[in-house]
Formats: sequence, structure tokens, C-alpha cells
Amino acid sequence: MGEANSAVEPVKKPDGTPYTAAVLIPTINNADELDIVLERLTKQTYPHFDIVISDSKSRDHTKDVCEKHGAIWFDDESTNRADACTAALKTMDYDLVLFTDDDTVPPLDWVEKLIRWFEDPEVGGVGGPNFAPDDDPFGAKCADVAFCTKFMTAGTRYGAQPKGKLVPITHNPGVNCAHRMENLREVGFFEEGCIGAEDVVLDAKIQRAGNKLFIDPENVMPHRRRRPFKPYMKQMRNYGYTRMVANQRWPEIAEWSHTAIGYFPYIAIIGIVLNLLGLALGGASAETWFTLAGEWTIPRIMFHIPGGFMVLYVAICWLGAAIGTSPHRNIGTVFLAPLFVFLAHFSYGQGVQKAWKEIRRTGGAAGVGRQIDDRDRTI
Repeated sequence: MGEANSAVEPVKKPDGTPYTAAVLIPTINNADELDIVLERLTKQTYPHFDIVISDSKSRDHTKDVCEKHGAIWFDDESTNRADACTAALKTMDYDLVLFTDDDTVPPLDWVEKLIRWFEDPEVGGVGGPNFAPDDDPFGAKCADVAFCTKFMTAGTRYGAQPKGKLVPITHNPGVNCAHRMENLREVGFFEEGCIGAEDVVLDAKIQRAGNKLFIDPENVMPHRRRRPFKPYMKQMRNYGYTRMVANQRWPEIAEWSHTAIGYFPYIAIIGIVLNLLGLALGGASAETWFTLAGEWTIPRIMFHIPGGFMVLYVAICWLGAAIGTSPHRNIGTVFLAPLFVFLAHFSYGQGVQKAWKEIRRTGGAAGVGRQIDDRDRTI
């Protein structure tokens, strides 16, 4: 590749020979956005790499877009991202593999800034944060702010920006990361049939093998967010489901918050019902009702206790959004952060509950097979 700055020297191995590198992108029926990604990749400041597209039987003009930009088109037979990547990786012969998605806007120095770290033999893999692009609509930017709040969505790695130039980390999202091919081969590539959280599982396998992962907080990948409300909520449900079934197969990646959020929809519904019921049964004037003075009857308790937690929830959302990492924080996006965080928690919790049912039904075999996504991955 590379009509860009050919004067940039290739990154070299300890023996002085250049690393061979490729960017791998799994895709399905998203040719127009993929066109943007490939155009940006062909203009990178670091030109010493190939582009490989693992195409899961797209029915649009994906292959034409690949040919237009000189990318290597791989005809993938799978129906999930993990297998799509693995199938292509087994045919590839490179030292380094960079990963991104078909809905990003790669900065023109993305490859150069990511690949440079492999001059250090201690670096087994490296990644960076990702935020919504500047041209994303307002609703998508609200989703970005919700993803990157300081407290309420701390489980996500999208907006992780620790202090330092290169910082140890346990997981880099697959939209912005790179690995040594020898490490990928050592662990057998991605977990076979994994329909979600495949990048989390891969990183766990790589670290289990004794290799180290790092994050470059400055190497940001713009990544398009789902728009409100149906696509956004569907994505959150899918995240909850796929992460929980991945946890079932790989307990070492599980965290208490993944289970706790499964109870959020129940708690939210009960709290709202009690609040409204207490208000309806109170039988007092609004002036008396919304103060803490007076006799604490059961209806007042039903109103004030859930209501107090709601106010606290909103306050924490506002604070977390205001001091979060999203570059799209402003009065409007921060103001709406509690709504988007609530929808994320509620939908993610629904996904977790779906996973619990599947795990009980299948005895733990859930999470294998056809991709769970808000895109059509049928062949």
C-alpha cells in the first residue's frame, strides 16, 4: 500500500529486517462506509502495509470497493466476526496485524502511531481509545458521551485514556488494536464461534500465554456510534447478551458489574412503579408532598425513597459525563447523558437476562454460532 509518505522508514525487528504488516477488517453489507475506511487507509503516512478485507458474503458492492482501493478481498464463509477474522488470519503471512472496523474514520497517521510501538519487544499488542467522529449526528454523540462517562459505564474500554504514553492494559477493543502474528497463532486466533466479546476473549488468551498488552492513549480511532433509539438500544442488548455468554465460557474475563447490571431493569421498573404509586396514594398537596417535613406515611416513603435514588442516579450521570473522556461533551450532550446511560443500562440488563435464560437452557453452550448484531449477517 501507500501512495502516502514513502519516505517513512518501516518499523524493524531486533535483527534489523522490516516488520511485514497488514490491516484486517471484517465486513458484511457495509460497502459505503467501508469505502471511507479504505480511502483513509490508502493515504496513511506509514505506507508499508497491506489491507485485507474478510467479507462474510456481502450482497452489496463490497468487493468492488476493495478492488477500487487495492485491498485484498477474502471470501469468508462464516457468520460471526470471530470466525471471519480467524479464517482470514490463517491465510495471512505477516509479522503484525492491525484491526479496525468497517465504520471507522482512520486518522492518516493511525498505522504509523500504532505500529511504532512494536520496536519494543515487550509489546505483544497495543491499542487506543475510540470516540464518535466529528461528523456523527447529535444523537450518536450523546451515545458517545454516555459510553465514556467516568462512573456509570466504567466497564467499557471505548474511552479509556490513562495518563502516559504507553500504559499496560488488560483489553483493547478490536476497532483499534494491533497484535504480533506469532502471539495470535500461539493462542489459536479468536475463540471459534464466538458471537460477541471476541476481542475480550482474545486478549485474555494472549495474556494467559504470558504476552503483554498496552494502550497508547493518544492514538484515537473515530468510530461511528449507533443512533438513538432503536439501533442504540439493540446494540446495548447485544452487548449484554454476548458479554455474559462469553463470561460463561471464559470466567476469567467476568466482572461483578456484568452480573449486577442484569438486575437493573427489575430495579428500575419497581422503583418507578413505587414512586408513582406513592404519589397517587399520598393524598397531600404538592407543596407538602415534595418536602421532607411532615409525617412519614407509607405512601410518602414509597414516593421519596425511589425518588431520592433517581435524583442521585441522574446527578452521578451528569457528573460522570461532565468529567468523562468523550470529546463531544457540551451542555446538550451532558444534559441528556442520564437518559442515554439509563437506556444503556436497561437494554444491557435485558441482554444479560436473555443470556441467563440461554445458559440455563443450553447448559452453557450459548454464545456460539451466528453473529448477534444489529446488522444482517445471514448468507
